[in-house]
Amino acid sequence: MGESEEDKVKRGGMGGYSGSIIIVSEAEEEIMLVWGLQQPTYCKQNAFVVQSSLVLSLDACGHSLSIIQSPSSLATPGVTGSVMWDSGVVLAKFLEHAMETSLLHLRDKKVVELGSGCGLVGCIAALLGAHVVLTDLPDRLKLLKKNVQENLYGNVRGSATVIQLTWGDDPHPTLINPSPDYVLGSDVIYSEEAVIDLIETLVQLCGPQTTIILAGELRNDAILEYFLEAAMKDEKVNEMDELRLAIRDVDLKPF
Repeated sequence: MGESEEDKVKRGGMGGYSGSIIIVSEAEEEIMLVWGLQQPTYCKQNAFVVQSSLVLSLDACGHSLSIIQSPSSLATPGVTGSVMWDSGVVLAKFLEHAMETSLLHLRDKKVVELGSGCGLVGCIAALLGAHVVLTDLPDRLKLLKKNVQENLYGNVRGSATVIQLTWGDDPHPTLINPSPDYVLGSDVIYSEEAVIDLIETLVQLCGPQTTIILAGELRNDAILEYFLEAAMKDEKVNEMDELRLAIRDVDLKPF
């Protein structure tokens, strides 16, 4: 007899997150459920961002942030990190809310962000007291560093540094010594070609106490299903005794 949805809900959270989550046991089943509940085809795109703007203004953690964007770079094939996307805003505000409600404890924790893009998520984590390493491809670092410098100054609880990282390559020692408490990423599951390298990098970064939190918009069910299946089949992932895949639905409401 199969598990009911109630059986799969874990009330006590997982790893460094203490909220309710749903354990993933079958990729296809979970993707069908998420798509059925969220109805992504009816969701408004770019609900929280204006990608044509040079600056995205956002209030968070008692600070007024100004995230610089480069809309013209979107015309370059494969370049998406030059502007903000909804999932980055949602993940950033989720971190703030989770800290306020004691579902996460980021203060003095080591955080690595993958595919940082414009850097909003990493900046929020630093404002919440984490020691953050923001990463992206070499040609994306100029904008990323600019946003870190512009938004993290004065009375900041945590800290932030920027390091290049290509998924699938050996990570810089700074990223893994010591291993991070949290690995964050928004819109990092975007193509089947990148999935295996992404999983390899997640495995390389993770230690026994690492919690991975990924956020993404529901655009392509096949790619998300491919990621879940690949992660569950990966031999290195299966060797990690405490690793489980979980889904946490977040309602998208204006902040």
